[in-house]
Amino acid sequence: MTEPNPDLLPEGLEDRLPREAAATTRVMRSLQDVMHGHGYDRVLPPMIEFERSLAARMDGINQRRMFRFVDPASLRMMALRSDHTPQIGRIATTRLAGAPRPLRLCYAGQVLTIKGDALDPARERLQCGAELIGTENVAAACEVVAIAIEALQAAGAQGVSVDFTLPDLVDTLAAKAFPLEPQQIEAVRRELDTKDAGGLVAAGGEAYVPLLYATGDFETAIEKLAAIDAGGALASRIAALRQIAAALGGAARLTLDPSERHGFEYQSWLGFTLYADGSRGALGRGGTYRIAGSGEGEVATGFSLYPDALIAQVADAERGEDSVFLPLGHDRDVAARLRSIGWRTVAALSEADSAEALGCTHALQGGEPVAL
Repeated sequence: MTEPNPDLLPEGLEDRLPREAAATTRVMRSLQDVMHGHGYDRVLPPMIEFERSLAARMDGINQRRMFRFVDPASLRMMALRSDHTPQIGRIATTRLAGAPRPLRLCYAGQVLTIKGDALDPARERLQCGAELIGTENVAAACEVVAIAIEALQAAGAQGVSVDFTLPDLVDTLAAKAFPLEPQQIEAVRRELDTKDAGGLVAAGGEAYVPLLYATGDFETAIEKLAAIDAGGALASRIAALRQIAAALGGAARLTLDPSERHGFEYQSWLGFTLYADGSRGALGRGGTYRIAGSGEGEVATGFSLYPDALIAQVADAERGEDSVFLPLGHDRDVAARLRSIGWRTVAALSEADSAEALGCTHALQGGEPVAL
């Protein structure tokens, strides 16, 4: 049996070489600078926690997606995080339980899953986001969505669009407006997910069929949703969506798919997905939710960005950085001065080194950088 190449990386993992690593640093810094500017304080949770804490903090967290192992010190099951949000919830409801609300926290780092998605095989991804804890009203939603858009634009995203959804739509309508038996609710959700009108009728959800067509451009779709809203069960949600859209003031393209549930396992009344031109798949998701394990569950509003596709796009579009070649025997004070004003220097280590061989754009001549 032939042994596999020991230098191959496992499926779904990859190296970031200098060009992409530099783009990663710039993109992540741009995202975090926007959050910091809006008053969000960064926290740095550990990569590994006890599995029970990670799995119990948010409804809908899938333990089977986590790498798990036994801690040799405590003999308890531990897990690598697959999402930062449960960790932010833990910090907010324990270490920062006495902090004034609303509490604004942000984070950035890597997450790891056992298996990638069907359309994205990556198992290690960058995640950067913000959580507004202690409130989930319209003002909070407006702030969070606007910051997510601003952050992506600051990082270089073009043509940002936001797709809104109502994660608790079926539960809300099934309670009174379009009654369903408990055993029918999951079937109706499933058929809405697959956009199957015939399946909806067969599942006893004929009244829900018009929801399949209340999608697309926000203004058109929200009017269709309002027309469906028999009895006013969705009146407050529709009004909130309209307020959020108005507050964004054209900062992004807006669409609506009220029955979309993919990626919204723990969101409550509001969810949204972020896209941008040229980036494959979604760049982020957000919405309102409750932090489990904190009494009735403290309310929160937040978003998570997954900028890997944007980083690849930025890296491809960027030219290499300027750098100054420093010959043997160069003036070290001059080189230090250049670095202090933003130049990148590359020093020769032997007579064989040259500016061209080392990929420099400039050479030090007469105490100043000269373009090659």
